[in-house]
Amino acid sequence: MTRGLGGGSLRITAGAVHQSPVEVWAGPECTVNRVGDRYFDQLEMSGHARRVEDLEAFAALGVRTLRYPILWERIAPDRPADADWSWSDERLARLRGLGIAPIVGLVHHGSGPRYTSLIDPGFADGLAAFAGAVARRYPWVDRWTPVNEPLTTARFSGLYGHWYPHGSDALTFARALLHQCRGIVLAMRAIRAVNSAAQLVQTDDLGKTYSTRALAYQADFENERRWLSFDLLCGRVDRAHPMWDFLTGVGVAEGDVGWFLQNPCPPDVIGINYYATSERFLDPRCERYPVGNRGGNWREPYADVEAALVRASGLAGVYGLLGEAWERYHLPLAVTESHLGCSRDEQLRWLLEAWDAAQARRREGVDVRAVTAWALLGSYDWDRLLTAPHGYYEPGAFDVRAPSPRRTALAALIADLAAGREPDHPVLATPGWWRRPSRLRYPAIRRHADEPAPTRRFHPRKRWARPLAITGARGTLGRAFARICEVRGLPHLALSRQDLDIAKPESVAAVLDRLQPWAVVNAAGYVRVDDAEGEPAACFRENRDGPIVLAAACAARGIQLVTFSTDLVFDGGRRLPYVESDAVAPLGVYGSSKAQAERRVLERMPSALVVRTSAFFGPWDEYNFVSLALRALATGGTFVAAADQVVSPTYVPDLVDGSLDLLIDGERGIWHLANRGARSWAEFARGAAELAGLDPGGVEARPTASLGLVARRPPYSALGSERGWILPSLDDALGRYLRECEVEWMGDRSGAARSLILEGSTSIPSPGNGQLDPDARLSATRAETR
Repeated sequence: MTRGLGGGSLRITAGAVHQSPVEVWAGPECTVNRVGDRYFDQLEMSGHARRVEDLEAFAALGVRTLRYPILWERIAPDRPADADWSWSDERLARLRGLGIAPIVGLVHHGSGPRYTSLIDPGFADGLAAFAGAVARRYPWVDRWTPVNEPLTTARFSGLYGHWYPHGSDALTFARALLHQCRGIVLAMRAIRAVNSAAQLVQTDDLGKTYSTRALAYQADFENERRWLSFDLLCGRVDRAHPMWDFLTGVGVAEGDVGWFLQNPCPPDVIGINYYATSERFLDPRCERYPVGNRGGNWREPYADVEAALVRASGLAGVYGLLGEAWERYHLPLAVTESHLGCSRDEQLRWLLEAWDAAQARRREGVDVRAVTAWALLGSYDWDRLLTAPHGYYEPGAFDVRAPSPRRTALAALIADLAAGREPDHPVLATPGWWRRPSRLRYPAIRRHADEPAPTRRFHPRKRWARPLAITGARGTLGRAFARICEVRGLPHLALSRQDLDIAKPESVAAVLDRLQPWAVVNAAGYVRVDDAEGEPAACFRENRDGPIVLAAACAARGIQLVTFSTDLVFDGGRRLPYVESDAVAPLGVYGSSKAQAERRVLERMPSALVVRTSAFFGPWDEYNFVSLALRALATGGTFVAAADQVVSPTYVPDLVDGSLDLLIDGERGIWHLANRGARSWAEFARGAAELAGLDPGGVEARPTASLGLVARRPPYSALGSERGWILPSLDDALGRYLRECEVEWMGDRSGAARSLILEGSTSIPSPGNGQLDPDARLSATRAETR
């Protein structure tokens, strides 16, 4: 049938919804964006550019369709005539051999090679020429995404000024968008000249904007604009279209807008990319929100915040947006990016909810073809919107911080969905943070009377929530686990010595049988290193015998176990960081108790996870080394620290988050977890002082022998890892420690009368810790012209 669309027309096939099951697609994050004269290449940062063997790992997940980059900027960076096809030849041949169908992408948040740009009138013709060359070389490829997210890229490059050509006005935005969309039309024309059956899988970020009643006009504008790339391609933007006056009003020639009416190129599949930050809320009460969220339009200032953090009724989500897209276009749909930069449990919940929402819509008659597990190899620096490199990494189905990409729990979930198996990871029993009441960071805003209510709501599946059992409830580590499990939505029970004596088999058996936990975190233990020299029996009972009992009981019941060891299992006889396979040689009772525990736990339970760590500091313990040092220096005193012991200080929140992620991933054996950056104790204190604005000269460095310690310490016990560095740098951790402890100064900074107030933070951990909204993918303040 022929369906008129706003003055244009196109042919689409009517009939019953496609009957094949919803598929699992996947893809690596592959952005190549330009900032100034520098290109940021996710394929290089993740290492995929150098590892063709990744494709076998992708195939092992069971996916048979892969969004895959053959990017203009990478293939022909200097001149079109100098294209180098060696990379794409090898990889597309490998994909074909593996039985994986690629959806080939040509530009992904880019502006093309240096000889063009998004505001170059020749951009579209240049892209079409490149597309034709790719199609002629690989004529068997039948699905294409010439430009990923043209609307989002136009906003970031033409309106917000983040990416090249760094425009910050409506005309540059409009030109960037129209040039990309025109490029898509011409690229598909060139591709179809080679393969007439080639299909367009057109993607864009699809969010939704809400507002107070006073800003409804701005929300209406943004909710119309979100469809603009699809409407242009479908030939819908005529004089009656709400965006016609906007585009021509900012300076675009009518003929450039009208060109799409005569040259429609409707997508064969509309791809919805959806993130936690895709839905926004606009509020004129700027004082309620951080400065970074404040912006405005030509008429008035307002704050632009993530809707999940303020809207009492929550998000439309994938379910709601699939419904809206179907009602608008009645074209096949797919979720073409589903990724959350967060803790592992939240990543699993996010992907499963997208899958469940797609399945629900399919049952209602919506033609949903697939859900795409995006960023298989993770992504870098999206927390700063790819404007500057600083190494912030969000893992995906694989974690590339290991010597070779390491499968995470996401990989197992993808494999389950692809094989039609029911996912059963225990963390999936809890809804994601975006659905829990604790998500509301700001005063809750209820839907105003003029805002239409959704006709249908999506209700996530309900499961029985098995708890996580945490021993050592009163210790620093046990309290930290309980606190972070609460934030991460992990049902847990924190057990004290009175609740559970880990060294008594009958006590352990009774508690495990009653609670039926899916895993045990053993945070109990004897921690007084010097006292252990005089109390070896007590030390070995808690540090060796207790973990052995737990391991035997957990192994018998199929319960996962993580327990903790120390850098003091080493003697310090080397000057390079120790890795997991290095031989242990403890110098004292405490280290010996831990070394024996490691060996005997893994003998009884090879699937146990044993985490070696070092030198705790954190925001919830006022007696840790950093707190004591800063408190002494802030009052004008001195602080004595060892100059000849080199350690790897470890920020407790990072340790807990990292341990939980590894536990959820099902990792086993010995892992080293510490923040990157080996320091002597004196260097550590001085570094903390400098970051806090204190005089590091107040730190008095002394030899360990002069400190009167009973137990011998290794002169060097820094930890490295041959399995993967998964914790941030020490400097990053110290910076977060100072912020999360709410450091405040009183009095004259330059004199001796200074004081430092250190209060344990009770707020939700910062985005850098992967809790509420680390996926700051679209959270730039928007100063837009209507």
